[in-house]
Amino acid sequence: QVQVVESGGGLVQAGGSLRLSCTASGLPFDDYAMGWFRQAPGKEREGLSCINRRIVSFYYQESVKGRFTISRDNAKNTLFLQMNTLNPEDTAMYYCAARWKSCSASEIDFNFWGRGTQVTVSS
Repeated sequence: QVQVVESGGGLVQAGGSLRLSCTASGLPFDDYAMGWFRQAPGKEREGLSCINRRIVSFYYQESVKGRFTISRDNAKNTLFLQMNTLNPEDTAMYYCAARWKSCSASEIDFNFWGRGTQVTVSS
């Protein structure tokens, strides 16, 4: 069975940092692009970033460019999201998802999803 599990969320003050992790098992990790999404209460889920098999990164939200960095460690089947200079607008459930071969800005093209990890940023 494919399993995707996020970790690293929590409560931080504005201006602080968090590093999210995502481990994927039951699939050939090297054949999948990996992405981060988030959903705030009452809002639609939005794609944040994706990194493909050739370690090329994409950022889909202007609000996170320069603050968030996506990376992956194929040897450990792990995806990361380094989040710096957090603000209350970053409060959301953060999801990790996998897509075969290539990145996409659309969430419906991703095959496997984790259950999410909550990030809460206080003022």
